[in-house]
Amino acid sequence: MAIIVTPDTRVLVQGITGEFGARHTKLSLDYGSKIVAGVTPGKGGQFFEHGVHRVPIFNTVAEAVAATGATASAVFVPPPFAADAILEGVDAGLDLCVAITEGIPIRDMIEVKRAMAGRKTRLIGPNCPGIVTPGAGKDSAGGCRIGIAPGYIHKKGHVGVVSRSGTLTYEAVFQLTSKNIGQTTSVGIGGDPVNGTSHLDVVKMFNDDPETWGIIMIGEIGGNAEVEAARWVKANCKKPVAGFIAGATAPAGRRMGHAGAVVGGAEDTAAAKIAVFQECGIECAVTPSDMADALIRAAARTGTKLA
Repeated sequence: MAIIVTPDTRVLVQGITGEFGARHTKLSLDYGSKIVAGVTPGKGGQFFEHGVHRVPIFNTVAEAVAATGATASAVFVPPPFAADAILEGVDAGLDLCVAITEGIPIRDMIEVKRAMAGRKTRLIGPNCPGIVTPGAGKDSAGGCRIGIAPGYIHKKGHVGVVSRSGTLTYEAVFQLTSKNIGQTTSVGIGGDPVNGTSHLDVVKMFNDDPETWGIIMIGEIGGNAEVEAARWVKANCKKPVAGFIAGATAPAGRRMGHAGAVVGGAEDTAAAKIAVFQECGIECAVTPSDMADALIRAAARTGTKLA
């Protein structure tokens, strides 16, 4: 089983004719994702061709949804227009919008969040690597890849991964796969201060998924999302959870990497978040190279199998 997306999810790509969108559409098609439509205003009626694939392009998301039954989108739209692209997907009734775009103004995202309140569309991102539910084929092909994460490092299995950092998402997944431990779904939620889906949202879904037997949660300095999720885990989650917090050496008050990675309050620091993780029974990885082993330790402590 998987969360949020399955190999049958029908995906459209907003910005499919741009260089970045085109490159990752090809990789998703190669992975076996069901890319059923592209959207680029003014290029409706054209096709995006890659190998045996011929993906129709539409002027609007609403037209693409009506013609193809797409339920999810990947947003590869430049920052000045990305907020409107997200809201176009919301207005078209999509179940999921994955915003890869980096650099969307915070004010734009505040307006997006306000406009999405009470609507059915789930937003992942922005400034995120996206989501992968591995398939059962070679290099996990046959699954669903929405975004920019390398599909081939995944393996179908029973561990859920959620992370603010794209590269640390890939690192955790690769470590698990190298140890023959597969994943149900990996979710990169993005590093911006205003995003659509939180650690807690994803951890709750993994907790409810009977096929997810263990969880890796990766965070960083800035905000209190990891603390919120950790305290929920302590109160509600019986599955083994491992965690890693990046930014232990970051100086207070300085933005580091992600727009949301800036220490403000007492619980924003790496040391404070690690302390909360430990208090909540989450096995903490000492370094990024220790993430899979940390989950193995947590599973051994609870007698849980991971593969």
